[in-house]
Amino acid sequence: MPHLKALSFLSFRLELELKIWSFPAGNRLREIFIFIRQQASEVASPSYLLFYNEPSISRLSNSLRFFETSPHCQSFTASYLINKLGFSQESALKLSKHVLLKTPEKPDSVISFFEEKGFSKTQTKTLVTRCPRILAFSVKNLSPKLEFFLSRGFSSPDLAKYMTKFPAALERSLDKQLIPSFNLLSNLVQSDGKAVKVLQSCPLIISQDLNSYMIPNINILLENGVPKSNIINGFHLYPATMLCNPDYLKEIVKKVKERGFNPLELRFLHAVVAVRQNGKSNWESKFDVYKKWGLSEKQIWEAFRKYPCVMEASKEKIAKIMEFLVNTMGIEPSAIANQGSVIRQGLEKNIVPRGLFVQDLISNGLAIKFTLSSLFDISEQLFLKRFVYRFQDRVPQLLQLYKQKVNVAAGGKYKTQRIPWRSKYKTQRIPWRFQYSFQFDS
Repeated sequence: MPHLKALSFLSFRLELELKIWSFPAGNRLREIFIFIRQQASEVASPSYLLFYNEPSISRLSNSLRFFETSPHCQSFTASYLINKLGFSQESALKLSKHVLLKTPEKPDSVISFFEEKGFSKTQTKTLVTRCPRILAFSVKNLSPKLEFFLSRGFSSPDLAKYMTKFPAALERSLDKQLIPSFNLLSNLVQSDGKAVKVLQSCPLIISQDLNSYMIPNINILLENGVPKSNIINGFHLYPATMLCNPDYLKEIVKKVKERGFNPLELRFLHAVVAVRQNGKSNWESKFDVYKKWGLSEKQIWEAFRKYPCVMEASKEKIAKIMEFLVNTMGIEPSAIANQGSVIRQGLEKNIVPRGLFVQDLISNGLAIKFTLSSLFDISEQLFLKRFVYRFQDRVPQLLQLYKQKVNVAAGGKYKTQRIPWRSKYKTQRIPWRFQYSFQFDS
């Protein structure tokens, strides 16, 4: 008897396989399900009963039943996304492949819940775009998670921004993932408020296995003489560094120490971050950019030891900054290498408008001596105080001139003109009524 059942089962599977390849590709899944359902009507068929009692085949049948019903559900889901959240038909169809809605009750309750928590319509739509499955969640599941984040220091607006950036956090278990990870972060940075800031700068850290990465990496740094206070400060700036493979971090720390960096200085961690961000080919390509402007390998390494940020910027940004400072402002490449902190500044928000503005002052007879750091490494408020407000009583149009430079830089309309390199600016007497000479060394 068992042999007959086995033969019957094999016969049925063979018949099914033959059927599969006889159906048109577009309708294959639906036709397979119909075939199985027809067999189910033959209750007396031992082959069907044996077939359906096998767990793997039972799961297949359940999957096929899902596909049979999915076209209707997918159509409803797409219509819901279009009518409720304003998605285009194309976007709605793409998103409907990731979540199937049968009725509007649950997604309506989810959308209302987020609105009550202060999410704007745009934020809710963005959240659904990044995690469409959220519409199938229950409010009962979502509410405790948002309440937890609010209780630990997130404001309602900040929480809306955070969840919009990383809605996957709402898919994590509150007790097994979110609470333990937040507690671990809070203990490391020594306050809930600082932990919130870390999450805002690196949202995905809440979903990581911190015990497997962060804790071993912190121990590696401690073992190599990095003070805990520096690790905490570095973690605020570069939290993602603590999530790399511990063996890889160990290699990086070794290389940085070999380059003469002192583990007791915060600069050591900046160098670790810079090396981690660059693979070998990327590192070499950035060296090539600096070499293009006449810097030797020794000068580049010296610049890196002083300012690790010279290797953190992309090679495209490095090239644009060098071109502007050298060709437009006439600054020698060696001077840039000696004050490499300028590389970390924004090109269009900082370097270009300030550089063009100071050039205008110099070309109009205002004798100014400055370092790159005193010009670019200061806050906007201090820059205005030093270079604009200080002379506004005599030249009221200075602020307007600076705003023009800001607008030109923001639009990317500035042009670089090649001029001879020079270490000092030469001033020319012009028909202004005054001429000042002042110097900033830091």
